[in-house]
Amino acid sequence: MQDTTTAVVSGSVSKARKAGKRSGRAWSWKGIIQNWELYLFIAPALIYFLLFCYGPMYGIQIAFKNFIPTKGITGSSWVGFDHFVRFFHSYYFWDLLWNTLSISLYSLAVGFPIPIILALAFNEVRNGFFKKLAQTVTYAPHFISMVVMAGMIITFLSPSNGILIHIIEGLGLTAPDFLTDPRWFKTMYVFSDVWQSAGWGTIIYLAALSGVDPGLHEAAIIDGASRFQRVRHINIPTLVPTMTILLILSMGSLLGVGFEKILLLQNPLNMTSSDVISTFVYRSGLVSAQYSFSTAIGLFNSVVNAVLLIVVNQVVRRASENSLW
Repeated sequence: MQDTTTAVVSGSVSKARKAGKRSGRAWSWKGIIQNWELYLFIAPALIYFLLFCYGPMYGIQIAFKNFIPTKGITGSSWVGFDHFVRFFHSYYFWDLLWNTLSISLYSLAVGFPIPIILALAFNEVRNGFFKKLAQTVTYAPHFISMVVMAGMIITFLSPSNGILIHIIEGLGLTAPDFLTDPRWFKTMYVFSDVWQSAGWGTIIYLAALSGVDPGLHEAAIIDGASRFQRVRHINIPTLVPTMTILLILSMGSLLGVGFEKILLLQNPLNMTSSDVISTFVYRSGLVSAQYSFSTAIGLFNSVVNAVLLIVVNQVVRRASENSLW
């Protein structure tokens, strides 16, 4: 009797599972048909990522091949990790890695806190006209194209007629040669990047500050808290989750220094401190036509960024679990 009951129950469960799978499939197709406008709306973005982000990943295999354009990807012979070994044993490997890391860390150290400071300052401004004017002035450089920005930097820092050079000399100081001295390239790159992007980076922090309960500030004022104390104990803790997420995203692209601006500001005199992995990939792949070698370097760069992102994410998660902030 017990065996019969068990068999009946098992059969009922099995039928229920099959019916659930059929109903789930039917519901999913029914949901797609009923909401076809939404799926049509996301179709362009989905097609874009499939064609330009996931499709090109097929070509990563040439990093492990001796790619010859006439033979194609499938016809080229496999060479394994030869291109990676060649890059790791080259004399310029450590120079490229150091320049890339130093510029990224320099940009992170200088550029990460400045939008936070600006957002906190804008949030404390009570004059509406001045606040809008200051935000517009700091946002405006973000909309300047990279080519125009590089031209402005070269014009401002020109040794002959650069306005910043004249200002420094007018103060009785000796103006360094920013454009050709390798010691000044990283500073010039980082601070010009801060000037261009700091104002735009404040938007997300201002959005986070807009969610602060005004009652907290009112209660703090009643308790005698100063403006600095309210910023320290109310506004900054509100920004910590946003700061954490943006820091993780920034660390994930630690070796992803964009090559456009560096390439536009490079010259033979500052090459020792300005050459990074991305510019080397550009010269190796597109200029020298070493497609497999440049793909291997780019793949190495991407893998290191992905590993850094995972490590930083784990560190932040463990710190959050241990209530370090």
